[in-house]
Amino acid sequence: MWDIIVNATPQLIVAGLKYTIPISIVSFLLGLILALITALVRLSTKKGPFRIFKAIFRFYVWLFRSTPLLVQLFIVYFGLPYLKIAGIAPDGIKLTPLVAGIITFSLNTGAYCSETIRASILSIPKGQWEAAYSMGMTRSKALSRIILPQAVRVSLPPLANSFIGLVKDTSLAASITIVEMFEVSQQIAAENYQPLIMYCLVAALYAVACSLLSWLQGYLEKITSRYITNVD
Repeated sequence: MWDIIVNATPQLIVAGLKYTIPISIVSFLLGLILALITALVRLSTKKGPFRIFKAIFRFYVWLFRSTPLLVQLFIVYFGLPYLKIAGIAPDGIKLTPLVAGIITFSLNTGAYCSETIRASILSIPKGQWEAAYSMGMTRSKALSRIILPQAVRVSLPPLANSFIGLVKDTSLAASITIVEMFEVSQQIAAENYQPLIMYCLVAALYAVACSLLSWLQGYLEKITSRYITNVD
């Protein structure tokens, strides 16, 4: 048993460094950008045609929060090749497993994190907005200089939890043949006929990685707690 663990651990770590962590980081960063845009659009007070964009983003959030991540992954990777668009993709939209995975994880992360960011912005006391307006700031300046910096501190814990969840969710990428940690563990288990050992090993590695991320989350929370304000 121990020789299997010793031989398999380096392979799993390499797979994690090569695919699991990079996919998680890239997907999370792209998802954060999409989440911020979505949250700001939904919080916008603009009227008229702009309501169409708000409805589109509201539907996007509802769709990705209401359907399983694995189903989303299959639709993007296996379903898009059947979506034929004349003049653009007459043979269907064909994506590599890595690109399909990043797109799906980014869209899913964006939907969930947008609600976190939106709630964080709404949690800032209205007095902060009023103080900014009294200083002659526009809504955009008040948002960028006063509201968002405070919202970042408020949203840090749930966003960090979302990233930790994303790291674990990347194991689903094995279903579309991305050779990340879980896929490697399956390959090794098929070779040595010891699935229980391999699955326990990969679970332990995920636990170690997520524990380190949780420690980093706590450290960042301590740093940002120095800047807590009690202004209502």
